[in-house]
Amino acid sequence: MFTFLLVVQAIIAALLVTVILMQKSEGGGLGVGGSPAGFMSARGAADFLTRSTTILASIFVLLSIVMAVIASVRHAPSDIDTSLVKQAPATQSAPTTTDPLAGAAANAASAPASNDAVPLAN
Repeated sequence: MFTFLLVVQAIIAALLVTVILMQKSEGGGLGVGGSPAGFMSARGAADFLTRSTTILASIFVLLSIVMAVIASVRHAPSDIDTSLVKQAPATQSAPTTTDPLAGAAANAASAPASNDAVPLAN
């Protein structure tokens, strides 16, 4: 359904561009301008290009709204995906004080052998 409406939307857009480009470029398109045969005269109101532009533009806008509603309903999530929720670690380990960039020899020399080697503050 959405693909069909998308094709119809593209055809209407092409027709709208064609009709707009076929109109006079003197500022009298869509009845706007200072010419005496403007929007309020019988000749201007019955102009085929003006009416077809109005109709095609209205259809284009309405079809855009319908397609936006269909797309939002179609892609609405039905349930919440919890597969990416991080699980808390079961046990917490003590933070390491070794420098990973210093090398194995420097880390072994700087690490205390036991807790007894650390002086306590009095």
